[in-house]
Amino acid sequence: MLKKINIWYLSSFLISLIVAVPIATVFSSFFENTGSYSSILKNTFLYDYIFNSILLLLGVLLLTFVIGVGCAYIVSFYKFPGVNFFKWALILSFAVPAYIYAYSLTAFFENFGTAFSILKNLFGEGNYNSSIPKFDGMLGAIISISFSLFGYVYVLTRASFHYQSENLIELGKNLGFSKKKSFYKIILPSARPAIVAGLSLVAMETLSDFGAVSFFGVSTLTTGIYNAWVSFDDLSLANQLSFYLLIFIFGLFILENLSRKKARYHSLSKGGFKSKSIISLNGYKSFFAFFVCFFIFFMSFLFPVLQMLYWTIIFPKHINDLNIVQLIFNTLLLMFLSSCVLIVFAFISNYGNRVSRSKFLEILTTFSISGYAIPGVILAVAFISFISWFDNNLISFLNLETIKSIFIGSVFGLVVVYFVRFYSLACNGIKSGYIKINYSIDESAYLLGYSKLKTFTNIHIPYLRNSILLIGVLVAIEIIKELPITLIMRPFNFETFATTAYIYASQDLLEAAAAPSLFLISIASVFILFVSKYILSDN
Repeated sequence: MLKKINIWYLSSFLISLIVAVPIATVFSSFFENTGSYSSILKNTFLYDYIFNSILLLLGVLLLTFVIGVGCAYIVSFYKFPGVNFFKWALILSFAVPAYIYAYSLTAFFENFGTAFSILKNLFGEGNYNSSIPKFDGMLGAIISISFSLFGYVYVLTRASFHYQSENLIELGKNLGFSKKKSFYKIILPSARPAIVAGLSLVAMETLSDFGAVSFFGVSTLTTGIYNAWVSFDDLSLANQLSFYLLIFIFGLFILENLSRKKARYHSLSKGGFKSKSIISLNGYKSFFAFFVCFFIFFMSFLFPVLQMLYWTIIFPKHINDLNIVQLIFNTLLLMFLSSCVLIVFAFISNYGNRVSRSKFLEILTTFSISGYAIPGVILAVAFISFISWFDNNLISFLNLETIKSIFIGSVFGLVVVYFVRFYSLACNGIKSGYIKINYSIDESAYLLGYSKLKTFTNIHIPYLRNSILLIGVLVAIEIIKELPITLIMRPFNFETFATTAYIYASQDLLEAAAAPSLFLISIASVFILFVSKYILSDN
């Protein structure tokens, strides 16, 4: 036991423990006493929160399944004009957060909105508002979240389709299966683990969404948590509502992990892997495939971008109202600090696990990486609860200065919660890289006189530099789009493009929200295009 308690083991243990504390706080809060509003809520709105959350989840899962699997199938099995473009262009939907899509959807279809202006310019004056469909409430939330998140299903399913063996498809032909039957009986079941994994990620993100549902006035568990904290100043109630949401979240988390273990749903035949043949489409079939992909690309990316660009052009004064330099600085500061902290500690944690080979440490690490499955609003509230408890009990007992100002309403506290939220992303990324490094390399280094530290710095870090770069970019994308954590934890007058857009939109100033939204999408798109070669590689 003493051998295992070395500096690397201890470091990995402390990192995992820090991440696990806010998560454990949520679980422990279920038994806390709450204010009078709690009983009123449980007898009135709680069931609405749960029902709306389930309805939202089912709607988003259905729509993302159809869009994600459909697009993945078309670009993987068929050749038509523009297919190589759509393979990567469809993932640009990741650059558009659901709340910004919600602003675009409302701005276009609202009374006297963009759609009204287009019809008026084309056909003259008229009562067009009555014929323009309205996408608000639950329907608006489902559409906004679906077009923002279908990329999870698309990327994973496309990867699964790409590596399917032609042997399986030929087996279907030998059995007399039509193309339609082969799809349902062979192709789709073979990709089931990837589809389930994608849908699980979509589900976790849907249940954690705050921006879109709050904008459309849809009462879910996430908005209830936020209101309990902000409107009623009841941390215990916010944590208890978080517990209900965690029941859904961890069920999905387990499902996603089970699907990963079944990543090879089928085994390759004795004849080995045979690349599938790509079918060239002609005529109306080619046009149909192009139209479907372009429609999804337009609706998921071009539509919100063009809407935000339209508002920005016709209301240029709102750009002048923005402190663009400060917003860029704040965004980049959070990105840089969070990425550095996550990469450094993820490296240390993984190396500690590697050299100690401790089952306990592995279990603790597994628990700590579940933070990604927990909505940002829950982690922020749980973190505040823990710091308040720590300050009121231990710090006051020792007659020390309060530490609340250090962790709450500060950039440092914001980075800490980001760390808990996205630790899974960094840790799993480094872990996947470490899997490729055989333990024999470490043993050879030790025989050559390398210490554990020198092995870590001179061998592991250089070998994993591509993983470091990829993780840094992925974290950057997440930080750019993150809304609830930033809203709750940010210092006074510390704004990002995400919070600025949300504040304007919450005040029904959609035209003012356009410029910061456009900046956010532009920055995120650059990072997404950078990582596309990693996540869409056909090699």
